[in-house]
Amino acid sequence: MSIISLIIKREFIAKVRNKSFVVMTFLSPLLFVAIAVFIGYLSSMKAETKSIVIHDPTGLFVSDFLKENKNSSEFKYYNLTQFDVQALKDSIATERFSGLIVIPKTANINDLESKIEFISNSSPSISFVENTQDVIASKITKLNLEQAKLDTLAIQKAQSKVNIHLVKASGEESLKGLNEIKIGIGGAFGYLIMMFIIIYGNMVMRSVIEEKTNRIIEIIISSVKPFQLMIGKIVGTSLAGILQFMIWAIIGLGLMFAASAFFGVNVGPTARISPEMMQTAQHEFSGSAQMYIAELWNLPIASIIIGFIVYFIGGYFLYSSFYAAIGAAVDNQTDSQQFLLPIIMPLILSVYIGFFTVVNDPHGTIAVAFSMIPLTSPIVMLMRIPFGVPWWQIAISVSLLFATFFLVVWFAAKIYRVGILMYGKKPSWKELYRWLKY
Repeated sequence: MSIISLIIKREFIAKVRNKSFVVMTFLSPLLFVAIAVFIGYLSSMKAETKSIVIHDPTGLFVSDFLKENKNSSEFKYYNLTQFDVQALKDSIATERFSGLIVIPKTANINDLESKIEFISNSSPSISFVENTQDVIASKITKLNLEQAKLDTLAIQKAQSKVNIHLVKASGEESLKGLNEIKIGIGGAFGYLIMMFIIIYGNMVMRSVIEEKTNRIIEIIISSVKPFQLMIGKIVGTSLAGILQFMIWAIIGLGLMFAASAFFGVNVGPTARISPEMMQTAQHEFSGSAQMYIAELWNLPIASIIIGFIVYFIGGYFLYSSFYAAIGAAVDNQTDSQQFLLPIIMPLILSVYIGFFTVVNDPHGTIAVAFSMIPLTSPIVMLMRIPFGVPWWQIAISVSLLFATFFLVVWFAAKIYRVGILMYGKKPSWKELYRWLKY
């Protein structure tokens, strides 16, 4: 068996036999499911109803607000126009009511646009303010139309709602929101790669720092080359991480289904939707759902899966080389912080580029450029693949990724070779550059 294989085996066994690895492998899914169940339980609870008092001497808006009681369970409106405004303000101060809407009398109804007040002890939510403004604005608009002797009913009937049907050039009907679904699929795979890189890249770095601290590295390096040791650590740690992710997926899915089936807890975004509403929605949107499923099957599934595997391997190996070099250059994790930011920044940038650029223009210049840059391509390209990417772009991107990986390994090995035997000195960027010349 080759030396690198022995190092891989040693790293893999050392990781999976570690007590913290075993505990977190089985404890993490339980924590995630417990949090999901708790969130589902909280979302199923009804929010506390807030009482809103209305003081409207004009008598124009009270009925419109009282109609809101039928549509909203979060706010309850009360007409207390007969009471003095100061007495109502005092009741707000003593928290008898949650808020007070004061609508004064004016000579011109349009003056109300800037004279209506909402009084409360705490700032109201944006949605409440916007809803209140919409109710008042709709009423004022309707009154203005009546004063202008315009037929409001005719105007309402004249308003049009346009529903554009999306059709492909081939004649097949397309669907709205399909781009968001595609970016969601690509983003999920890209986010998984980013989390894997951060979690297990740090594990590689900690492993190197630990061996330096215990001086075990001096014995190991007498039998193997630094390059072989670095590659073995990266591959061995990645195999342990893949095993842990697989166990998490199996346990997590099993627990989620068990919680939903045996305890009747909804752990998804539909937790607040009643069964009657769900049945109505399923009946109304069954046809659309079938079309969405058909569209999803038309996605380049093979390209997405193969691309995920390739970019998963390339991206992890590329960034793990940086982590291994940093671990060799420092003596403790505190000293490593100054070197970690330049590594994490490209990952964060790629996520922002993906969600804010790819979704709007997946074949634009910015999206294509960042899907070619090796430090961002593992995430950005995975977000582009569901939209259909020419094979030559994927080939160039993958070639640049692995070429950069080998180049980074070559540079990282130089830092690794010198750094693993350096103790008691905090290296600077200038010193790291000098190590590359050795």
